[in-house]
Amino acid sequence: MKNIILKLLAIVPLICAWGVSAANTLEGVRIWAAPESTRLVFDLTSKPRFSQSTMTSPDRLVVDLSDTQSKLALDKVSNNSKLVKRLRYSKGPAKGTLRVVIDLSRPVNASLFALPPTAPYGNRLVVDLEEKQAKAEPKAASRKASSNTPKSGRDVVIAIDAGHGGDDPGSIGPGGLYEKKIALEISKRLQAKIDATPGMKAVMTRTGDYFVNLNRRSELARKQGADLLLSIHADAFTSPRPKGASVWVLSMRRANSEIGRWLEQKEKHSELLGGAGEIIQNADAEQYLAMTLLDMSMDSSMAIGQNVARHILRDMGRVTELHKNEPEMASLAVLKSPDIPSILIETGFISNPAEERLLKNGAHQEKLAKAIHSGVMRYFEANPPADTYLANRGKSPRSSASSGKHKVARGESLSRIATQYGVSVHSLRQANNLKSDTVQVGQHLVIPRG
Repeated sequence: MKNIILKLLAIVPLICAWGVSAANTLEGVRIWAAPESTRLVFDLTSKPRFSQSTMTSPDRLVVDLSDTQSKLALDKVSNNSKLVKRLRYSKGPAKGTLRVVIDLSRPVNASLFALPPTAPYGNRLVVDLEEKQAKAEPKAASRKASSNTPKSGRDVVIAIDAGHGGDDPGSIGPGGLYEKKIALEISKRLQAKIDATPGMKAVMTRTGDYFVNLNRRSELARKQGADLLLSIHADAFTSPRPKGASVWVLSMRRANSEIGRWLEQKEKHSELLGGAGEIIQNADAEQYLAMTLLDMSMDSSMAIGQNVARHILRDMGRVTELHKNEPEMASLAVLKSPDIPSILIETGFISNPAEERLLKNGAHQEKLAKAIHSGVMRYFEANPPADTYLANRGKSPRSSASSGKHKVARGESLSRIATQYGVSVHSLRQANNLKSDTVQVGQHLVIPRG
């Protein structure tokens, strides 16, 4: 009996030690602030068991993590949120419960959910905060001419979607380069070029390092009355060999290429990293009529997307190697808006060491942005929406600058000069016997009447 008691006493410390090692640990907290919301991500060693409560006077969100410990200094966590004042610990309701208090600057709606390990992250608890008094968004935006555009028509609106962001890094190159960083840098360069073009305006789905839900990206484009959505990415594959830029359009079926299937899988990966996907259900009695109209709209959007994609590929092929010379097809959420022509641009393979170095280079990013802008401009010059300045500029009397000569300055392109004088690129080429769109600094061009 004495031996049995001694053996039991020897086992007790092992059981206690096992219990300590099994406890969850809060290893880090990351805060991603978007213009209208904030996301906090708690990094844990195991799947979290949690509860939450909201308190007022002052406003705060209390998160209790069962069987969890932490030595993390919450006051050292980087915080750029306008909603979160600070993070701190407080005494938990029971032994072994870690209580984290999020002090808030104003009342919020809070949504909490756990996410399983998805490389490069482990177990996470996601806390999404949104202002309670935020105004509801309109279903669709009225397209208006900007203050820089003549009253003869509105701007052509181009929505630019920088892929990934926040806790979704996208693909990671062999040198440690994040896709989300490259996508945002190229997107900002493209935005500047579009905004500098008379009759065109760029809007961004994200302007900083935060995640935007994949379905939400199309909603943001729609809110701004976008005529086209361009989603900017950098490709990746399981092997470092593939290289070259590509342009993707929507396929209603699964992709038929290995890289296309990999891209679809990567999008699912992004959904896991960014959070739970949203499902929109239509219980309307006339849903079949609605679906028919949506199908018609989708067919038109897909046709326009294909056309724009070919223009962009043509110009990108002049500044970088192409993976494929024709648009590729895949079933991707960001391309599925039925009313907005949408294309996804892979600017190169970040998984290829040589292309990773290229994508990191500012001069190469500028060339890519210029090529994308040129392709978009060429399409809309030939196919301007009827109510836009680009469509109406030749229908109203122009100033005397509409005829005469123009000396090409540094940074000018034939398409930009054509836009400046309200003439088509084709007529400008004909008037000057040009065989291509290439012009030289100092070259004198004859400007035909609009």
